[in-house]
Order: sequence, then structure tokens, then C-alpha cells
Amino acid sequence: MSPGITGAFFSRRMKKDTHLLNYLMNHISEHRKMRFQEIISFRTRHIALVVENVFQPHNASAVLRSCDCFGIQDVHIIENYNTYEVNPNIALGASKWLSLKKYNQKDFNTPDCLASLKKQGYKLVATSPHNYDYTIHDLPIDQKMAVMMGTELQGLTDEAFAMADTVVNIPMFGFTESFNISVSAALIMFELTRRLHDSDIQWHLSEEEKTAVLLVWARSSIKKHQMLEQRFYENNA
Repeated sequence: MSPGITGAFFSRRMKKDTHLLNYLMNHISEHRKMRFQEIISFRTRHIALVVENVFQPHNASAVLRSCDCFGIQDVHIIENYNTYEVNPNIALGASKWLSLKKYNQKDFNTPDCLASLKKQGYKLVATSPHNYDYTIHDLPIDQKMAVMMGTELQGLTDEAFAMADTVVNIPMFGFTESFNISVSAALIMFELTRRLHDSDIQWHLSEEEKTAVLLVWARSSIKKHQMLEQRFYENNA
């Protein structure tokens, strides 16, 4: 397929998705539409979060809630030994506003996840309280990055560290060796998004990405949205 044909295809797809989004938005309250526009303006894919083998419902849910609060759209979930369990009372619905991708087709899924992210141009940033290259205060943020976190007891696997491009640390000044993973994720995301917002880096979602995310949000907000979409396609066949 030539670049011209590919570009024309995506242009038509984008136009159709935009029309569908506008149609669905007519069935959402004005308040919610305003909230969507406000929140989407702070969403980013410049930073993604990768969680490896985290399974405690409290921690898994708190991580998702923090991602939503700090505008991190993409969470990549590696399930090697544990299933990522979410407690809805803690997540408070955060998962429906995020783009979650699970890797659980093999006995060991870490290489597939990280290789995919590298192919997409992400710098892989491992987290560790021990040997590290940067702290969260001086980690370069010019390149889009995927921050990797593991379980409290074992941390990231050796394979994750081997594939990492760099290792980052949260400065600590007490006797305890590390923070709880949900606290660590929140601290890292707060500092990196703060620095990102203060920079001149183009960290916002593209218009195509905004449309795709808003479509998911609209569908999550409308009961029986499938019926509305069917009516839309019938009227625009």
C-alpha cells in the first residue's frame, strides 16, 4: 500500500470517527462534555506506566487512580505470575478512562511488552532504590518514556532491568528501603508530569489520539451506545 493510499485511508477514518464522536456527544450532558474537553487537554502519552506482576488489589487500583489523576493515559500491565486485580472501591472507576493493555498470553510476557514499547519509540525507565542513573528530579524527559514498576518484595525482574535504557530512583531519607508501589507511582508521576507541564515539550495528545480516547469515554458514558452507533452508521451508509 502506497503512502498516499495509507494517508487517504486514515484521513477518511479520522473524518468518520469525528462525525461519530460529535453524534455521540449530542447524547451526553453539557457538563460532562465540558469535563471531557478539560481533561483531554491534560492527557499525555509522552509518559506511559508499565506494571510487572503487581497483583494486590489495593495497590493495583491505587496505581490506576493516580494515573488518571496525573493524566497518564496508557498503562501496560504484565501478568507473568500474578493477575492484575482491581478493587473498584479504590480505583473509583479510573480504569474506564485509561487505555489499559495486558500482556498475559505466555508464561513470561515481559520481553514482548518491552520490545513493543521500544518499537514505538519509548525509552524504558526502570525504577530501583539501589543502583540508578538518575533521580526523578534530573531524569531527562525530552524523549517519551515508559516507567517500569514491579512488586514491593521482588521489584522488577532481571529481564526488565536488562532491557531498560536507564534506571531512576526516588530520593529517600529514612531507614525504610522503599515506598509502597502505589505511593512510588504517585510520586514519580507527580514529579515527571510537573516537569513536563513546565517544559516546552509537545506532550499533548494529537488530534487523532484525542478523538480515539474521547470516543471510548463517550461510549463509557452512554447506556446502550451500540444502538446509537448502529443508527449512526445506518444513516451514514
